[in-house]
Amino acid sequence: MVSEAFPQEILITQTKKKVLLNKRNAIGRLNFEYFTAKRIIGAKKYKSTASTPIIKIAIIAIVLGMVMMMITIATGVGLQQKIKEKVSAFNGDIIISQFDGNNSDITLNPIPKNQPFYPDFESVPEVTHVQATATKAGVIRTATDFEGIIVKGVGDDYRWDYMEDFLIEGRVPDYTQNLNTGILVSSYQANRLGFKNGDKVIVFFLKEDGGFLNRRFDIVGIYDSGFQEFDESFLFADIRHIQKLNKWEEDQVGGFEVFVDDFDRLNEIGTAIYEHTDSFLNTMTITQKYYSIFEWLSLFDFNIALIIVVMIIVAGINMIVALLVLILERTPMVGILKALGANNWSIRKIFMYNALYLVGVGLFWGNVIGIGLLLIQKYFGLIILNPETYYVSEAPVYIDWYYIVILNLGTFLLCALMLLIPSYVITRISPVKTIKFD
Repeated sequence: MVSEAFPQEILITQTKKKVLLNKRNAIGRLNFEYFTAKRIIGAKKYKSTASTPIIKIAIIAIVLGMVMMMITIATGVGLQQKIKEKVSAFNGDIIISQFDGNNSDITLNPIPKNQPFYPDFESVPEVTHVQATATKAGVIRTATDFEGIIVKGVGDDYRWDYMEDFLIEGRVPDYTQNLNTGILVSSYQANRLGFKNGDKVIVFFLKEDGGFLNRRFDIVGIYDSGFQEFDESFLFADIRHIQKLNKWEEDQVGGFEVFVDDFDRLNEIGTAIYEHTDSFLNTMTITQKYYSIFEWLSLFDFNIALIIVVMIIVAGINMIVALLVLILERTPMVGILKALGANNWSIRKIFMYNALYLVGVGLFWGNVIGIGLLLIQKYFGLIILNPETYYVSEAPVYIDWYYIVILNLGTFLLCALMLLIPSYVITRISPVKTIKFD
């Protein structure tokens, strides 16, 4: 009987040892610092300690900082892009005209339409479109009022996609067939002179001998770009009217507007275009023509960077204070862990995990609130701006997941680096002084 039971007892004992060994190995493989930090975060007692208000303030600071940074980037970049699009819509990205020193919006001297770069600028692959235009000053007169305008003549090669976005009534005119009297006016001009879509308009043009010529046009569409500097001036008509008024040939135009595929390289592409045009032609980028506008826009980059730096510093300081409070509040625990053999870096990692969890919570709610506010503004336009000051009627929003991810990663990493400094306090804590026996 004894001999039969003995092998079974040995087998049971060996099995228990294997189970215990497996458990020990599992515990050894367990991330001790992460496990301890997780227990601290999930403890109910932890949620009712004296550090709770400070932790909440730190999280709120991160939430508000993230919301402010997202709104700053989205509205700042959105405003820059919107203004660039509007300036490009009326002028193209690069303007090619006769080299006569005339930088105004009025065409004085014609150039041949038959150019090596028209209609396809093959020598500069960054060019996406080239269109011929001409302008002439005129006056719209009614029975009670008059308004000075610039008639911009365009042809069948004109890109209407930008203007279609600005269209609020009617349609864009069709200049692909015979001479067309249809014109596109701005809502600013229509409101000042009392015009409606479908009305007939008489425009007077000054002759070289001091007399006047007049042309009758039909309003087929009304646009509103929100860029008052352009809306109060430009009226779109068939370029053949300008050619006849100026007594030009059919193959003569005022200039060319060029669109490129990369606005950030505009100066570089502009130089390349200049090198591939005749000596009697001049090229000018819209950043050169409207220098003051784009110089004002460049200030946004500095303002955005400044706000991001300030918000990250504020959030980081709040997290540093919260981490210091957490460490001081759990000084006895630090002493016990050191007495049990835990090194300083291991204990620092426990509190770092704890603090980074709080940073993650703040970033999560910051993203939820920030993206939510941006979407509300994008689709409902609640924030209204003065177009005379900002060139747009409502705050534009630019949402790109790339900058949102970079912003989150950058904030998280910078906060993590800043939190390494206060965690050094742990190395100054002595086990002997912190462990107390009741």
